[in-house]
Amino acid sequence: MPTSPLSSAQAARAAVAARLSGLMQDAGLTGHELAARCGWHKSKSSRIARGKTPPSDADIRAWCAACGAEDQAADLIAASRNAESMYVEWKQLHRDGMRRVHEKTTPLYQRTRSFRVYASNVMPGMVQTAGYATGLLTAITAFQQTPNDVADAVRARLERSRVIREGDHRFALVVEETVLSYRVCDDDAMAEQLHHLLTVMRQPNVSFGIIPATARRTVWPLEAFYAFDDQQVAVETLTAEVNLTSPGEIHTYLRAFAQLAGTAVYGTEAQGLIRKALDTLA
Repeated sequence: MPTSPLSSAQAARAAVAARLSGLMQDAGLTGHELAARCGWHKSKSSRIARGKTPPSDADIRAWCAACGAEDQAADLIAASRNAESMYVEWKQLHRDGMRRVHEKTTPLYQRTRSFRVYASNVMPGMVQTAGYATGLLTAITAFQQTPNDVADAVRARLERSRVIREGDHRFALVVEETVLSYRVCDDDAMAEQLHHLLTVMRQPNVSFGIIPATARRTVWPLEAFYAFDDQQVAVETLTAEVNLTSPGEIHTYLRAFAQLAGTAVYGTEAQGLIRKALDTLA
């Protein structure tokens, strides 16, 4: 089963630090000697080697030059950038608002052919209505205390979500039954969202499953995650988005998705759970 996605990001950072430390040892240098060659404070090389401080591109180039390993700089810079992109805090992603994040990820959505999404807390983004998205993004903006561009972000989210209606894309979506009841918007918007689900799930390219609250679990409720083909899994935590590209980790999340999907109900049974949630809004 999936471990903490944060641990994967930490492991990637640690791997870069270990490679840099190995270069230093191979060159027969101490941390103080390397720092002197690079013109740094004596503690900087130690912090980088122990993974306490992520190195910049310039740091890696200087380190490799000091060790006589300039030919390894490009590969280490790529590895370091990948490690840093794995774990990105929402406050950083949303520092200018949320619209740009949606626009930036639109090409990923457009090129993905097979989406597998597990949602334990809110509706999957590609099936959200304007009213539901407005309520959700307003709450996120207030909680994160980031710039309020909710109206623009909602429009960008809906534009990105066109992939569910256009092009050659397949969607396997699984949500916990509780998602149908969580009030992240007002009752009218929630009712509209639930009616929209009844429409979307009839599309031939969409498989929409709901895990009943009373289901016998083989996989416990997890953090929400989005799998894009077999290439990337985006895991959403309270504070950050974690992007996983390691084949082993992707395989583990897809295996978890398969078991979660096997616990869900579909078709008439799923429609019944949605209508049950609608009845509570009457």
